[in-house]
Amino acid sequence: MIELPSDFCQRMEQMLGEEYQVFYDSYRQPRTQGLRLNTAKVTPEAFLKQVPFTLEKIPWARYGYYYPEQQRPGKHPYHEAGLYYIQEPSAMAVVELLDPQPGEKILDLCAAPGGKTTQIADRLQGKGFLLSNEFHAGRAKILSQNVERMGIRNAVVTNESPQRLAERFIGYFDRILVDAPCSGEGMFRKNPLAAEEWSQQNVVLCAVRQLEILQAAASMLKPDGRLVYSTCTFSIEENESVIEQFCRLYPQFEVENVQGNTLFSEGRIDWGNGAETICRTFRLWPHRLRGEGHFIAVLRKKDGETESPQLYQSKQVERAVLQQYEAFAAEYLRTSMEGDVSLFGESLYLIPSEMADMQRLRVLRPGLQIGIAKKNRFEPSHALALAINQQAFVVSADFAAGSPEIMDYLKGQTIASEGEKGWCLITVDGYSLGFGKRSAGVIKNHYPKGLRWN
Repeated sequence: MIELPSDFCQRMEQMLGEEYQVFYDSYRQPRTQGLRLNTAKVTPEAFLKQVPFTLEKIPWARYGYYYPEQQRPGKHPYHEAGLYYIQEPSAMAVVELLDPQPGEKILDLCAAPGGKTTQIADRLQGKGFLLSNEFHAGRAKILSQNVERMGIRNAVVTNESPQRLAERFIGYFDRILVDAPCSGEGMFRKNPLAAEEWSQQNVVLCAVRQLEILQAAASMLKPDGRLVYSTCTFSIEENESVIEQFCRLYPQFEVENVQGNTLFSEGRIDWGNGAETICRTFRLWPHRLRGEGHFIAVLRKKDGETESPQLYQSKQVERAVLQQYEAFAAEYLRTSMEGDVSLFGESLYLIPSEMADMQRLRVLRPGLQIGIAKKNRFEPSHALALAINQQAFVVSADFAAGSPEIMDYLKGQTIASEGEKGWCLITVDGYSLGFGKRSAGVIKNHYPKGLRWN
């Protein structure tokens, strides 16, 4: 069993009373494992027919499933093809309550490593605009990689402070998610290191930072827009208290009365300084459901100002570069790629139609990278391979998930394959995995070095 901090245990006993022992005993149980399907790539019906894992539906997540601890779907080629995202089951509840709709403009303000961002993108169905932001540079890179793996076209990834974004996007977003950095008490079972690093002082510091992030988010939401605040911690200071303070400082916001799953518990009014609407918030307790600890509050903005930031103006692409891409597309792509093409360094990107001006902001991924313009040639990107399906590319080579060819490809090795010379989309059981280039009966490997299996 995980060794829980004594101060944490004392506080939880005060909070839970006679229920505390059941809560404490839950840490003797193994943590739950979950994955969420990427319906942009596979339907639940198709996936469940060919899935090599034992899955059980998560009751509060539309496309979420439990899997046994001994099975490792993160080490399967389907994971590299972006068919699913490994995600803690309780965490899937947050976006379900955000309830994004196709065509909306959504901000995920603290988005790394990308579980909730990719869930939002799945709900948008490729329509609308998703801005995924992460303040810490290293985590922002991981976020960008996960956006790429899931084949998302209409997302932009930034590495900015919430305050900098708030200067640019006043009243711009239909929905905002603040999955705030927290003391991580709800993840002690998943991450024992979090228990070792826990302190009451850090709880207080997190609460201050969380309120600051919410304040930045407040101005970026449209009137009548929805803001969801979530943490993976139990402390009152970081949960009910933060929401009570925020609603008192910003009376144009109210806690919305939405229906959660019957396994969710209500926030307690006495933990929210007597604010009656605190009972509309949700707590997910590890001893009451199969998942880790979470807190979720759904807020509605009753009024406020709106502005329309200038839309991004595509950088003019040199005619020679554009011709290289157009020649590649004419030879290999069966479907047209919607969006403006813009050049960032050597990389060509398809820019989402709703993308605002991003000048002077740190942008890691300004849309879908389609390739690199090299001297006298165009090389398609790994992101493009993961954003299209087998039917969209003229030449493909398909191999079974357990085949030696797929294992060799994921390790960066060449594959013996007869067929048409040139670029080839490598697929696993029909799902896009990456590019190769065939010549003289061999496919040269173009799987990115940083992703290759050992």
